[in-house]
Amino acid sequence: MLALGVNAHASVTLGLFGLPLVMPEIERHFGVPLAVAGVIGNAPGIGVLVALVAWGALADRHGERLVLGIGVSLAAVLLAAVAFAGPAWAVIALLALAGAAGSAAMVGGGRIVLRWFQPPERGVAMGLRQVSYTLGMAVAAFVLPPVARAHGLPGVLLVCSAVSLLAAVLAALFLAEPPHSIAGGSAGPARSPYRQPALWRVHATSGLHAVPQIVVSTYGVTCLVGLYGWDAVAAGQLFGLSAVAGAVVRVAVGRWSDRVGLRMRPLLLLTCACLAVLALLVVGTATDSLLGPVALATASVLTVSGNGLAYLRAGELAGPAWAGKVLGTHNTVQNVVALGVTPLAGALITGTGYWAAYAAGLACALVSLPVIPVRGEQRADSRS
Repeated sequence: MLALGVNAHASVTLGLFGLPLVMPEIERHFGVPLAVAGVIGNAPGIGVLVALVAWGALADRHGERLVLGIGVSLAAVLLAAVAFAGPAWAVIALLALAGAAGSAAMVGGGRIVLRWFQPPERGVAMGLRQVSYTLGMAVAAFVLPPVARAHGLPGVLLVCSAVSLLAAVLAALFLAEPPHSIAGGSAGPARSPYRQPALWRVHATSGLHAVPQIVVSTYGVTCLVGLYGWDAVAAGQLFGLSAVAGAVVRVAVGRWSDRVGLRMRPLLLLTCACLAVLALLVVGTATDSLLGPVALATASVLTVSGNGLAYLRAGELAGPAWAGKVLGTHNTVQNVVALGVTPLAGALITGTGYWAAYAAGLACALVSLPVIPVRGEQRADSRS
């Protein structure tokens, strides 16, 4: 079951979040500046923003199979429609709708982990589930830039559509509900989990961490091409290798959290490591030195390595009856930040330089340190 969730999420990632990897082609295709191209590349996030909580509520009521089958298949149809759209505004609208539909995989996959695995196993399971994102980005990095070079942006979108459609069919046919003993029953907490300050802090932490993630993932390829003169395909391949490394790191981080029985303390230590790498990235891009590409590749791994821990902690605080809605809210917070940061970072890069955008990401990661709810966290083996 986890494999089906991973497959669906990876396929949706390819179509909805892989477009920044062909940012130079988006700029060329529409003849727009970098900041506008960034909005087009991240347009699916608009739909993700408005639909995640609704998909979560639907999953809480009807289960993952229905949600994944309908949502991901609809995303495939909309991505295909984008390939034949002309004006930039129509492309943005259709990509937003595709994001709204495809976000079903983001909620459904997380609930599978919470419902099929016991607490001491969830770190690794969530790490594997989160690998779906890095797997999708790795495939996108290796596949989409060559497709863009050979067939342009329409070819990229048709490839994304075909992969999403296959994942939707597999999920609809083979995804099953967990045994009652594993799922823990349908009864949920009598009170809203949002009475817990820790849950709000987990959401806030992920919102702050989203800033360096966005500036690295959205503008990383353009940084290598524009600042260092790299070939666009080679730049995409570097990010593909980084995504593969990120997949390994995510699973290792999940295993680490299971062994110590905690989620937030490992996240705090990972954030400290990210601060060091982001500081090197700022220096490297400010001086145009070779330190920049090395730090950029490392940052693309580390800035996303703790996502699974925060996501899992939010779900565990929510409980089974609220998991879909809370996980939807959690991802919504990240997408609100992404939508705001993308054009602002593009404008900052255009006006000041790449180093300034990376410095903004560094500042947000630094602010997150006292927000991470480390105190009072119970060990995983003591949670239900």
